[in-house]
Amino acid sequence: MQKKFVTNLGLVLLLNLLIKPYWIIGIDRNVQIAVGTEQYGFYYAIFSFSFILNILLDFGITNFNNKNISQNNHLLSKHLSSIIVLRIMLAVIFALVTFSVGLLIDYTPDMMKMLVAVIFNQILLGFILYLRSNLAGLHLFKTDSIVSVLDRLIMIAICSYLLMLHRQGGEFNITWFVYSQTIAYVITTFITLVVVLKKAKVRRLQWRWPFFVMILKKSYPYAVLVLLMTFYNWSNGPMLERMLPFRVGANQAGIFASANRLLDGANMIPVLFAGLLLPIFAKMIKLKQNVEEMVRLSFSLLVVPAIVVAVCCFFFSYEIMDLLNYGNHVQESSDVFKILMCCFVPVSMSYIFGTLLTANGSLKQLNIMAVQVC
Repeated sequence: MQKKFVTNLGLVLLLNLLIKPYWIIGIDRNVQIAVGTEQYGFYYAIFSFSFILNILLDFGITNFNNKNISQNNHLLSKHLSSIIVLRIMLAVIFALVTFSVGLLIDYTPDMMKMLVAVIFNQILLGFILYLRSNLAGLHLFKTDSIVSVLDRLIMIAICSYLLMLHRQGGEFNITWFVYSQTIAYVITTFITLVVVLKKAKVRRLQWRWPFFVMILKKSYPYAVLVLLMTFYNWSNGPMLERMLPFRVGANQAGIFASANRLLDGANMIPVLFAGLLLPIFAKMIKLKQNVEEMVRLSFSLLVVPAIVVAVCCFFFSYEIMDLLNYGNHVQESSDVFKILMCCFVPVSMSYIFGTLLTANGSLKQLNIMAVQVC
């Protein structure tokens, strides 16, 4: 099992390190420079706000499904068609609630238009993650690795073209950035759905209300955990944008986003570890195999490099932000970045041990810890 973990980890890291750093530094950063800190701050606040309510869209089904399919591969064909129907229902609820809350907190008409597009993107992204949980549960790690970078690869192609036009004197609008995500998510959703349906051999969708209730009851502990951690990770942008005066809040949210961008990119590595470890831990626990060596291996591969990265980023925060060319906001961004990178080591550790507890079904302990963190 360790050999399988290391082999697939190498593949997924290779693909993601080839694609996602370029996305973060070459595309996302340049989009912020092109549209300005304030406009990007509006987008970041809206995106983060929609992420907070993402629990209504998923309700912990993705994590529950990953663990469940890992331990019971034969349930894929039985569950897939009904869970797709359930997720469509949850998507409608998520869209209505998010839009209503946006009106309640006085988003401007332009912000509401962007919110609608972001809501649709979140629905597509949530569906992709659910489909990927089936691939991971079946231990189809190579296929899952390719899917994990497919949306970013498409977005890089679209945004690179738009940014090239901007450098030649054309206009760049933040909404184009959002719509490029929509195109990428639609294509990725279609391809991933075709792959999963082929594995599951599902012919039609099924409405089964008792099954919906059963899945929601089993997934709600995962939903509570996701809600708490999502609020902890994504509340900063909307709070800055709403608590401070108009435009000032958006500007500060943009500064926070410029610093958080690299932490978010660094967190890609522990997320990839967790994505592989959850189905592996779940299967090992079902087979009553000792997980100690797997935990020790993942800890040494992840946490030791995380310490080195965090220390380097702390002492060279200004140089890193200056290298990324954030103009008048270098010092402010570096001050925020220095604090954020102190979180990287404990976050990396939590992805290993939190994933082990999740695979073991120890959601009560995880939720208690998540409440204390929040």
